[in-house]
Amino acid sequence: MNPMTNIKNVLKLSERELSGNSKSSWHDQYKDSAWVFIGGLPYDLTEGDIICVFSQYGEIVNINLVRDKATGKSRGYGFLCYEDQRSTILAVDNLNGIKILGRTVRVDHCEQYKAPNADMSKVDELTAAVRMQGCAPSAPVAAALVPKPEPVAKVEPDDAQEKPKKRKKEKKSKKKKKRKKKSRSSDSDSSSSSDD
Repeated sequence: MNPMTNIKNVLKLSERELSGNSKSSWHDQYKDSAWVFIGGLPYDLTEGDIICVFSQYGEIVNINLVRDKATGKSRGYGFLCYEDQRSTILAVDNLNGIKILGRTVRVDHCEQYKAPNADMSKVDELTAAVRMQGCAPSAPVAAALVPKPEPVAKVEPDDAQEKPKKRKKEKKSKKKKKRKKKSRSSDSDSSSSSDD
């Protein structure tokens, strides 16, 4: 489908929803994915530029700006993941069809997008967790509703309480010894310099 036709169709869906003719939102079928597709981007935009534009509708946890493997230049489209799926609805409704640097940008939901499997050894823990689990909201588990037992107070023996005091005394005595050595060495230096 032509990209401009796609933009017009998404705008028609949004208008129909606003008029109140439909009982449910067309966004509901994407409730399990926090990813959006972004197309028609200017080629000189970086990931940081895209984040600046799209972060006005929510916290961004992942971005994949597709680049040419040979040159490393942007191919003009990418995928973006929000922390909260509700942000995708705002982004699709408000950013689809806008112009950035003279190009019309397409923004649409992604139903089953998975981030590419890059070298996982170079990825921080949070990004690895998002790639493995996804970033859409998950259904509450019944075990999460069960109240947790209260923690039991930990009682330490009397010996453990005395150890820090002993350590402090040891540190103080070491400091005193060092001061005495310094004063002795400075005294001997001054006496040897006066003998010359």
